Amino acid sequence: MKILLYILIFLFGTIIGSFLNVVIYRTPRKESIVYPPSHCPKCEHELNAIDLMPILSYILLKGRCRYCKEKISIRYPVVETLTGILFLIIYYKFGLDFKAFSYIFLASLLISISFIDMEHKIIPNKIIIAGFIGGIIFRMLMYNYGFMDYIIGLLLGGGILLLISLISGGEMGGGDIKLMALIGLFVGWKLTIVTLFLSVVIGALAGAILVALKIKGRKDYISFAPYISLAWLISILYGYEILNFYIKLIRG
Repeated sequence: MKILLYILIFLFGTIIGSFLNVVIYRTPRKESIVYPPSHCPKCEHELNAIDLMPILSYILLKGRCRYCKEKISIRYPVVETLTGILFLIIYYKFGLDFKAFSYIFLASLLISISFIDMEHKIIPNKIIIAGFIGGIIFRMLMYNYGFMDYIIGLLLGGGILLLISLISGGEMGGGDIKLMALIGLFVGWKLTIVTLFLSVVIGALAGAILVALKIKGRKDYISFAPYISLAWLISILYGYEILNFYIKLIRG
């Protein structure tokens, strides 16, 4: 029975991932995510149900549009699979409660934001605003978790990156600042600190590797949202263990 539930949660995640692909494609182009129905971006032929099965359609169609035979971006099955896996991880760690649903909601936003940032070098305000609305709703539903810790998390997350941006002369983008503030609203100030620390470490390491491999130049734009998102995931899974380890370390 447990295995069946895991399968259902993964499949649900892939379905949400399919919708996130629409968000990722249309939002930067300022198109509606509701209308028109899903269609091939090349030939604009409306897609049927058989063309929209997460992951499976890409495999059956061999990565090509059924109608015009143009290649379908590998991003589509990657996003669907990634969303399914993340939903499964969150369920395994937190079960099915408001905290789990809040993290599933935020994970969906972070996947969309990360892929948009990598492709278009922007973090759309529409998604950030939707996140803050969702965050406020979850905070009201989860009133027993307290409120002030999460407000401090919001101020701390956005404030530290804003300070870095001011000191560095604008090296840190406004989208990253708002994204970190949003994460703070969902995780509270303690995990916000862990997320900030990990995102800087992961971002620096990844940036150094990209430059060393000559994939990026020293002055090229490097998307920070994916590293913030990865840091968030590590924080919600192991953040308190990391904090406890650090506290023991400094206490000797």
